[in-house]
Amino acid sequence: MSALDWLNGEAFTAFDQHILWSDMAGNLLGLGALALGWRRSMLTWPVQLLSGLVLVAAYASAHLSGGIGKQVVVVTVAVWGWAQWRRGGATKGRLAIRFATWTERAWLVAGTAAGTVALALLFTAYPKLSWDPWPDAYIFVGTLTAMVAQARGWVEFWFAWLAVDVVGVPLAFNNGLAFSGLVYVIYFVLVVLGLRAWWLQTRTDRAPSGTVPDGATA
Repeated sequence: MSALDWLNGEAFTAFDQHILWSDMAGNLLGLGALALGWRRSMLTWPVQLLSGLVLVAAYASAHLSGGIGKQVVVVTVAVWGWAQWRRGGATKGRLAIRFATWTERAWLVAGTAAGTVALALLFTAYPKLSWDPWPDAYIFVGTLTAMVAQARGWVEFWFAWLAVDVVGVPLAFNNGLAFSGLVYVIYFVLVVLGLRAWWLQTRTDRAPSGTVPDGATA
């Protein structure tokens, strides 16, 4: 049995849902990355990268091209975000965070909307790419939006993750990735706590924009 076959094998059954090793491991790593992001730790990026690599196998087993693309985005942006945070500054140990400006928010919303429509039309034109073109496209583009906002240190990235999960969780259940749905409550709690922590931090974080996230070297 190859490593890919093992990853896409059944770990256990819960509530009549078959839990895949890849789905479980990838989402647990994703939870860890989210918790590390809440703490503004540099380790959030390598853990996110590993989560994306594992979840590629899970989405491939469900024939969700958009989900696979989402994880490719996760891996790519994790590398970029890691570099962004490392270039973030010099000495004080934590990334300076802030709310996006209204112009930046407008670009995020417009980019998400335009990207979703364009990708959904592509999936619709080529049905083999995705069984659920519109939600699949929304998840793909929404994930990119969230991770770009995270890399920039914008509080809005938490709202973006919430918006992605609203669609992604039922889609995962409907396509046999039950563990993605089962961990939703934990994701939700972490996102709300992270949002609160970042929101409050914007009131007290007066450090220059050039600061280094936890785990970075000067």
